[in-house]
Formats: sequence, C-alpha cells, structure tokens
Amino acid sequence: MFQEPPVVASREELQQRVDAVVAAGPKGAFAVAGVALAIVMACWVLFYVFVFVARGGV
Repeated sequence: MFQEPPVVASREELQQRVDAVVAAGPKGAFAVAGVALAIVMACWVLFYVFVFVARGGV
C-alpha cells in the first residue's frame, strides 16, 4: 500500500482552512437538532391524542 507523505502547512494555511470550515456553519448539528425536535413533538402529539383526547372530558 502506498502512502503519501504528510503535507506540512504553515500556520496561515491552517488558519485559512479552519476559517473555511467555520464559515460553512454547523449545518449537521442543526439537522440533528431539528430531527430530534420533530421526534419529541410527534411523541407529544401522539401522547396527547391517545391519552387525553381518547379519555374524553372529565
């Protein structure tokens, strides 16, 4: 198996790469948080419908 030699970058190049990643934003984190929120809200609605609405007025 062939391995490429490690690329040695200067501090400025590394900082530019970090800045490019940070500029892209935390899209994945927002996606995971949105899915988690949707699951929690769906569970809440199902619980409300099948427990409180099915029980009727007291």
